[in-house]
This record gives sequence, structure tokens and C-alpha cells, in this order.
Amino acid sequence: MYAALFAAGLFAVSAVCGHRSSKQIGGAEANLWRICLAACFLGLWAYTFGTGLEGAAFPLFLLSGFLGVGIGDTGFFQALPRLGSARTVLLVQCLTAPFAAVIEWLWLGTLLNPAEILCIAVILTGVGVSLAPGDHLKITRRALGFGIAFSLFAAFCGALGTVLSRKAFAVAHAAGQFPDPGTTGYQRVLGGVLVPAILVLVVKWRSAPAHGGVLEENTRRVSREKWGRIWPWVLGNSLAGQTLGMSCFQWAIERNPAAIVTAIVAMTPVLLLPITRIMDGEKIGVRPLIGALIAVAGVIGLTVW
Repeated sequence: MYAALFAAGLFAVSAVCGHRSSKQIGGAEANLWRICLAACFLGLWAYTFGTGLEGAAFPLFLLSGFLGVGIGDTGFFQALPRLGSARTVLLVQCLTAPFAAVIEWLWLGTLLNPAEILCIAVILTGVGVSLAPGDHLKITRRALGFGIAFSLFAAFCGALGTVLSRKAFAVAHAAGQFPDPGTTGYQRVLGGVLVPAILVLVVKWRSAPAHGGVLEENTRRVSREKWGRIWPWVLGNSLAGQTLGMSCFQWAIERNPAAIVTAIVAMTPVLLLPITRIMDGEKIGVRPLIGALIAVAGVIGLTVW
């Protein structure tokens, strides 16, 4: 449970950094740099203290990363600049839990008891009350529609990737292997690199100037100045989210059903409230505070049961 809570806090920091970077360089490129940096950080861990690419469950972790990190997070980063960090995290995290519960039940036969289902419902209700549309940032109808669609897609792929990680841990344990969270996070990240890399290449190719695709000196200067401003956000996004946050998430998912872990991680938007208040100037009213208390009560109940 503590690992899932740590993951939620780290994902909240990552969401703010990701929002800042995606607004300036686009969701596809921000996502790619986040994953590439995380692959470097987690690779150092995996080859120094872990087992690298070894293990009977490596193909499953790779596929889990392809679906959850590669495809799912691509949808997440397309929703971020359209909905903002709070709305995007609200939709993705709250929908991932029920998706994961259904997928894990249909595939792995994992059943939750009534108390667990009740606590998960309390958590998601609290998150929904806390961040229901109201006094948050205004967005256009077009941005809202595309943002919701990308969020639904990201939630489903993230849930499928999470359940695949559960299956991968089961395969590893059956083979007498117990990979650490950093190593499994590294294997997942490798599976997630391909999709954002292809998207960035396509975007760059389409936006390149007509003169042989060579950027003019002025464009290069502007690009250098832009990267000088945003690299701390890209680094913070990678370290908090895909490196440390994903390691905590893998640590939690090894020992608990996917629905329970994703429900606790759904606390991310609640933890995001004070951060967005400071960074983006979003107001925190009575309703968000009441919703936060409801969600925390659900987490406490889930921990007890």
C-alpha cells in the first residue's frame, strides 16, 4: 500500500512537469524524452544491481511496456495540453481502476471481496467530487472532446499493461525468479520507446522546412533557447514519473491486485491539488477538500481490509 501511495505522489509531480513540457514542445516529444531518460536511469540500476534483460517474464514485461507506457502514455500526453494536468490525471487514473478490475477478472480470475470493492468506489468517488468540472481552467469544446477520447484510450491501455505486469510477475515467480522493481521498470520502459519515437519522427518529418529538411540558423537558435527553459521540466517528469514512480508502481503491483493498486494511484489528482494551486493558480474550494477527505478515507479502509 505504501508503495502505491509513493507512486501516486511521484505521479502528481510528474503530471505537472509533463504538462509544462508538453505545452512547449508537444505531447509526443515530451513523452519520448521522458521515456528515453527513464530508460537510461533504470538501465543503470538494472545492469548494476538487477538482472538486465534476463528472466522468464521479460517478453511479458516488454509487451506490458509497449501497451501501457508506449501506447497508453502517448494518449495521456496528447490529453495533457488539451485538458490540463488535473483533468487529465482525474480521467485516466479513475478509469484505469475499473478497467483493470474487469480485465484482471476476465483473464486472471482475480476477484475482489465486497469490502475492497466498496473502498475502491469510495476512493474514486472522492477523487471525482474533488476534481469535478467547476472552477478549474476553461477549455474549448473541441479540446474537451479530444482530451476525453485520449484519456479513455490511455486508461484502457494503462489497465491492460498493468494486468500484463501482474501476469509477468506470476510467470517469474513460477520460474523461481523474483525480479526487483527497478529491473522490471526498465524492461517495461524498453517496450514503450518504439511508439513515441515513431510519432516524433513523423511529426518532425512533416514539420521540417522544404529546403531538404535543414533548419535555418534562426530556427536552431530559437530551439536552443526553448530547450534551455524546459529541460528541468523534462528531467523532473522523467525522474518523478517513469523512473521512481514506475518503480514504486511495479513494487506495489507485484504484491496486490491491479484494481487495488490503480485505485490508490487514483489519489494522484488529489495530491495534485496543492501543486496546481502553486504552479498554475487553480483554486482549491470546499468541494475539492471534501472529496480529498472521502478519497483518503477510502484508502484507509482499503489498507485496513
